[in-house]
Amino acid sequence: MEVLSTSAFWIGVVKIVWIDIILSGDNAVVIALAARSLPPALQNKAIVFGTSAAVVQRVLLTVVAAKLLQLPWLEIVGGLLLLWIGIQLLDEEEDNDGGKDKGQGGMFAAVRTILVADLVMSLDNIIAVAAASDGNTVLLILGLAISIPLVVFGSQMMIKLMRRFPIIITLGAALIGWVAGETVAKDAALAGIVAERHWLMYAAGVVGVVLVLVIGKARVARAAARRAAGTV
Repeated sequence: MEVLSTSAFWIGVVKIVWIDIILSGDNAVVIALAARSLPPALQNKAIVFGTSAAVVQRVLLTVVAAKLLQLPWLEIVGGLLLLWIGIQLLDEEEDNDGGKDKGQGGMFAAVRTILVADLVMSLDNIIAVAAASDGNTVLLILGLAISIPLVVFGSQMMIKLMRRFPIIITLGAALIGWVAGETVAKDAALAGIVAERHWLMYAAGVVGVVLVLVIGKARVARAAARRAAGTV
């Protein structure tokens, strides 16, 4: 194709990949958290399937992303959903002794979590990538496809770090809580309020972190107490 030989095309690819690397760090954390409790053989499958499906999802949503963000209450619902995901992921911190008992069902659950979280967290990313592609569908798909191995590598690296430094699990859940709070604050229905009080964006992020950590840790503590009492 003639378009592939132009410098503008390849500059566009570099822009898209760079945008995806910068904006998808939190997505790599979600993927790592969702897959970490699976057996090693299924971890790689969940990461590859989840990341690939998420990229396809982004491509399909690119056309309508800008309009979606203008709908009131949508990001509030998405932010609350993301809060619940963060709590659930933190709740798995001591689950199943490293995931040895989890099979294909656990893998599909992890892929589902990755897709839902990526959908909520990536609306802004999608708009940025769409702008960089300047309406060129081939450029958009190629740029996102190139980003797949980058996100997969980042997720696998995060899983290894989580095994070595468990505190990263808590920090990852806190990051999801922060993004969830910001997502709620960015909703179109709250645009007028937040525009006049910029500090609300940061306050919402802090509230998200507190909710995920407090509720998630409480659930972990209750589960540990039940196991200690021999009721599970």
